[in-house]
Amino acid sequence: MTVPINRFKRALAAGQHQLGLWVSMCSPYAAEVVAGSGFDWLLFDTEHAPNDLQTVLGQLQASAPYPVSGIVRPTWNDPLQIKRYLDIGVQTLLIPYVQNAEEAAKAVAAMRYPPKGTRGVGGTQRASAFGRNPDYMKQCEDELCLLVQVETVEALNNLDAILAVDGVDGVFIGPADLSASMGYPGNMKHPQVQATIEDTLRRIKASGKAPGILSFDETLCRRYMELGTLFTAVGMDLAILASETTRLAARYKAST
Repeated sequence: MTVPINRFKRALAAGQHQLGLWVSMCSPYAAEVVAGSGFDWLLFDTEHAPNDLQTVLGQLQASAPYPVSGIVRPTWNDPLQIKRYLDIGVQTLLIPYVQNAEEAAKAVAAMRYPPKGTRGVGGTQRASAFGRNPDYMKQCEDELCLLVQVETVEALNNLDAILAVDGVDGVFIGPADLSASMGYPGNMKHPQVQATIEDTLRRIKASGKAPGILSFDETLCRRYMELGTLFTAVGMDLAILASETTRLAARYKAST
């Protein structure tokens, strides 16, 4: 028995763009709906959505039959959270608010078993097929993928050092927090913010790491993809539900 192949990690390594959707509805039923939509990856968010370990597990199980990779964003760069999500079978994590190389290295260590890291050992977790794969500890590192999120001016000042950390597979730009950090809260389209994002994407790509980003604006998404993003989230389930139901109600109310 071997650990499942991480299709997302393999695609990034091969330079193949992966299209993603942010998932914030915290529902296995909703996760199953979007899992069949044709995206390459789904991001199950716990930082800005009321998810926890149990609800994430249900969403992973609901989406498992579909050819889509499940990624989880913990609430923080916390080794205890990282351990628990890895134990339930998550293979790719997006760690928010990484400010420097030391914090990136801390996340890498939490992804790896001793002596290379600090991940605690559990013998019968879901990730090891409940103990049926005795070689899980030897095999898993090749299929685990670590993405770190840079979203402040401080993080960008330390970007080269973050990019140099072995074990970081990709770097994700957080446009909302970055715009706030730059003094333009809520204005992600400000020319200075966009110029900074474009420069950062180029720097990430030049380093050999995979660049990633989220935007609800199709023009911006296509621009970022032209610049070389390898994992691009182009929407959010909750935002789509809110906007489409609002539009539907308004269309009918306008005619009455």
